[in-house]
Amino acid sequence: MSDIVENFKVLFDRPNEPMVSPKGNENVLFQLTEQFLGDDYKTNGIEINNRFGEKANRVVPLKSLQRVPAFTKARKLPADAEFSVFLPAHQEMADEVIDELLAVPENQLQDLLSTCVFARVNLNPQLFNYCYSVALMHRNDTSNIPIQNFAETFPSKFVDSKVFAKARESAAVADKGAPRIPIIIPRDYTATDLDIEHRLAYWREDIGINLHHWHWHLVYPFSSTQRRIVAKDRRGELFFYMHQQIIARYNGERLLNSLARVKKFNNFTDPIPEAYFPKLDSLTTSRGWPPRQANMRWSDLNRPVDGLVVSIDDMNRWRRNIEEAISTGLVRMADGSTQTLDIDTLGNIVESSILSPNRDFYGSLHNNGHSFAGYMHDPNMQYLESFQVMADESTNMRDPFFYCWHAFVDDLFQRFQESGNVRPYSRSELENPGVQITSARIESSTGEMNTINTFWMQSDVDLSRGLDFSDRGAVYARFTHLNHRPYQYVIEANNTGNANRTTVRIFICPKFDERNLPWILNDQRKMFIEMDRFVVPLNAGQNRIVRQSSQSSLTIPFEQTFRDLRAQGSDARNPALASFNFCGCGWPQHMLTPRGTEPGAPYDLFVMLSNYELDAINNPEGQQLSCVEASSFCGLKDRLYPDRRNMGYPFDRPSTSAANIQDFATLPNMSLTDITIRLQNVTEQNPRNPTN
Repeated sequence: MSDIVENFKVLFDRPNEPMVSPKGNENVLFQLTEQFLGDDYKTNGIEINNRFGEKANRVVPLKSLQRVPAFTKARKLPADAEFSVFLPAHQEMADEVIDELLAVPENQLQDLLSTCVFARVNLNPQLFNYCYSVALMHRNDTSNIPIQNFAETFPSKFVDSKVFAKARESAAVADKGAPRIPIIIPRDYTATDLDIEHRLAYWREDIGINLHHWHWHLVYPFSSTQRRIVAKDRRGELFFYMHQQIIARYNGERLLNSLARVKKFNNFTDPIPEAYFPKLDSLTTSRGWPPRQANMRWSDLNRPVDGLVVSIDDMNRWRRNIEEAISTGLVRMADGSTQTLDIDTLGNIVESSILSPNRDFYGSLHNNGHSFAGYMHDPNMQYLESFQVMADESTNMRDPFFYCWHAFVDDLFQRFQESGNVRPYSRSELENPGVQITSARIESSTGEMNTINTFWMQSDVDLSRGLDFSDRGAVYARFTHLNHRPYQYVIEANNTGNANRTTVRIFICPKFDERNLPWILNDQRKMFIEMDRFVVPLNAGQNRIVRQSSQSSLTIPFEQTFRDLRAQGSDARNPALASFNFCGCGWPQHMLTPRGTEPGAPYDLFVMLSNYELDAINNPEGQQLSCVEASSFCGLKDRLYPDRRNMGYPFDRPSTSAANIQDFATLPNMSLTDITIRLQNVTEQNPRNPTN
């Protein structure tokens, strides 16, 4: 079993390199026959493959394919082109490939391996990586084969282009197995602080944040011919909530950097003042990612090869139709009937996923917004240019405009939540009879009370598996990123009723707005960021609840971002591997806490012990693989979302009775505490770095 798992894993390695050569650190060679050879190697591929086989540590024979996939659509994407699921033509290609990989009968892993090798040989490497990852994750017999770290597989989407010349030199000069000196990635390399938006580069360009966005869309693809892949529990609502929390976190970081909250892109004909020069080169296309100059504008898109023939008028029409649904609370179905609108349906409409009830009428507002932004420099394909970073799910969070666009998208959801079609919470929906929080505090590992300390850390990532024609061992890049000292929440509560359970909900929020004034609640509720959510038993009488920051239901462990995932082992039935595949879409642990400021930024800590009888979900017991980490953003594999309440509760909708958070947090089962987040402006090395 371990060998077959290893064989699947090495298909991620050196994605732009032909399959006639060995793969992985173990020097694994797939024994190709004429059936598997692409056009480039029809004449000499067997001879080259055999020559490499003499030096391979392991040779993997392949079963002949009983039915050779045609890949009629997918083959049209050149091997040296970028791939994006935002492009309709690319979506159709991906659907075709995923169908083929899912069509191989369950538990016929040798047949699946041969099909995957054939796809790897004949398809664009980025298209293959996406389809392969989605298929492995959604097949029952491969869901535990680890999806490889995308930053290691396609480092050019995460790393300054200057790095690769140094990386090739490092690989060529140093002996295999010799100690490696890491290549230092500067914290500031895309701009200077003359551009005020660059103050947020440490956040937007963080490797973990961008990996989160890429991985979330693997778990929650919006397009597939097989509805089960898309139709996960509360998928549309989770699209809203995950992105709403991103905007809230980003706005919080802006306040910490003396900037106002992000301005939504509300008029599609307005110039976009934010410029962005990504400083990335693609190893797939051998071209630099196009920049965006300041004050560029959207233009009608006429790119038939991408399936994009769409106008700004189309976008405005779809927007009006969505706004009509929000104001009336009714969805117009494809057959002309109407249904009541809810937040989950609205999420599917806005994105739009194949779950949208009427895609012809409501269109593809969110997705095409990314394409309009991604093609501003060449909307008519006049210059044969590829898209800008906004049109790629692994790079678009680097761009300041991502947040302007998603501020507009989030505003659609907020308008629905604030409409007369969504009822404010009653007191009975907020209270927890008999439960009173007597104190709630944060204890830092530094010994301070109600103070969280952040700092800068340098961590290493091995780029070698993404560097083609390099087999001399690891090549490390050293990133500087935000981190925080460990801390714990300590909650004292009194329960005058019988022993039961409760859901602990923890949020924090900047105490003041950009004018340094106290918030009104309807603005502040959109700024609260979820830090943790978990269920605990509540005994009769006094209770003491202690929760470590590293246990957050929002995040994936630090090691899953900055450690080589090969260390997790090769047991296909290892639940930890399935957990990463599904819940690897969680928020990075090192970015859980806002940056703070050196003098100390004042924050509100809100803790709520909600009524578990109104929270509980009847998930089936059994052996389904799931994970605890990251369930807030990722849900649970093969189960219902683990909370019956609306995502973001109790801040997902306005209050009619409270003007500010002090008025709101008056119930006994709620607590409001002043805390401070202080930036210790020092840089430390990650003790796990293999190059220390």
